[in-house]
Amino acid sequence: METVELEPQVLADRRGVVFSLVRPNGAVECVITLATLEAHFWLEPRASDASILKTFRDGYGRIRAIAERRLLAHPAARIELTPADFARP
Repeated sequence: METVELEPQVLADRRGVVFSLVRPNGAVECVITLATLEAHFWLEPRASDASILKTFRDGYGRIRAIAERRLLAHPAARIELTPADFARP
């Protein structure tokens, strides 16, 4: 899968970061929650938008890999990544 080179953005309600992935049948909107970034990517609570986006970019390889696996297992037009998606069994 390829990624769309759109800039990730912090959602207006500050619930997460939205980004897109390209699939053969079109783009898929993905959201990773701030709770996930805090739990698995060391984001400080109440961080600024700039810090949120830096944390997202620093962890993007892992975030993209999890999103792609989820899409392969459960195709959807939109996915939301939560702490459970990054928990190790």
